[in-house]
Amino acid sequence: MFGRIFLTALAAGLLSGIFIWGAHSIKTTPLILAAEVYENQGEAVGDGLHQVSPAAPAAEEKEWGPADGFERNAYTLLSDVLASIGFAFLLTGVIALSGRHVDWRQGIVWGLCGFAAFFVSPSLGLPPELPGMQAAELSARQAWWLSTAAAAIAGLALIALQDRTVLRWAGAGLIVLPHLVGAPHPEIAPGALPAELAAQFAATTLVVTGLFWMVLGGLTGYFYNRFERS
Repeated sequence: MFGRIFLTALAAGLLSGIFIWGAHSIKTTPLILAAEVYENQGEAVGDGLHQVSPAAPAAEEKEWGPADGFERNAYTLLSDVLASIGFAFLLTGVIALSGRHVDWRQGIVWGLCGFAAFFVSPSLGLPPELPGMQAAELSARQAWWLSTAAAAIAGLALIALQDRTVLRWAGAGLIVLPHLVGAPHPEIAPGALPAELAAQFAATTLVVTGLFWMVLGGLTGYFYNRFERS
């Protein structure tokens, strides 16, 4: 069983990782690069103000980042593939625990459940962010995102895998609970990033991520079914 899970997750994660890397390169990366222009302009203005004031401290060194071009694309490909394999292991493990027969068609449904748990539900409180966008403290956002994704996974499992009505209602409550608590947000202040660019990024990310989860789910179901017969 472990060999079947491992091979399924590896094959599905690798192929879907390459797919999402291509989608990022075509659709989302250009938007990120455009946002970085506005972010750098804001930093340049801040550096200029520091230079005008003799009492201002020296500018801090910028954090390391991959160079644009091949190096950046290579790191993006690596991160996309590793993340996809990780999600594939989670998806395959849940399918195995359910004990249900899954082919590529049912796999797409499972993938859409993963899309709902890992993207849709957290994004209702913390939408996708571009460089230069205002955001709350990182650890607070990470904690809320993880708790929201975990609540969505548990809630969907209760709704889909349990027959008792009370458990299904409990699952719905779990999904809603993090949003009643509320996601962490900073104080809103004027920024240089155009609202149109942020809106386009959010919409594009929604579509690209949805397609990714459909591809991942379909491939997971296909390989999980195939390796059962091998």
